[in-house]
Amino acid sequence: MSAKLISLMLVIAGIIHILPLAGVMGSERLAALYGLDFSDPNLAILMRHRAVLFGLLGVFLIYAAFRPSQQPVAFVAGLISAAAFLGLAWATGGYNSLLARVVAADVVALVCLAIGAATYLLTGPGTKL
Repeated sequence: MSAKLISLMLVIAGIIHILPLAGVMGSERLAALYGLDFSDPNLAILMRHRAVLFGLLGVFLIYAAFRPSQQPVAFVAGLISAAAFLGLAWATGGYNSLLARVVAADVVALVCLAIGAATYLLTGPGTKL
């Protein structure tokens, strides 16, 4: 049971981290995701690269869901990513409604990762309750 919970929490967090990957398709898709103007090519390049990095992290989180030996690294990477974004968003404030959805999604990811990591630490990898 605990192994399934750990995997489920990693998969949910992984899917949340994969969603921004759509931004790699271009400025129009980025604008739809974040409600901002990405007509500056420099900003578009940076944000499209960010989309790739989030996609990689998301794929790794899902991969780790089925590879217990990778779960500690996945939890650390996912928790740092979600906590850093939330810390920046809350410290800065004033974000738009689409970015507020990203904040809400990262809260869900952070909670899932915290539950998964706590379960992993309390029961160990692959342990069944």
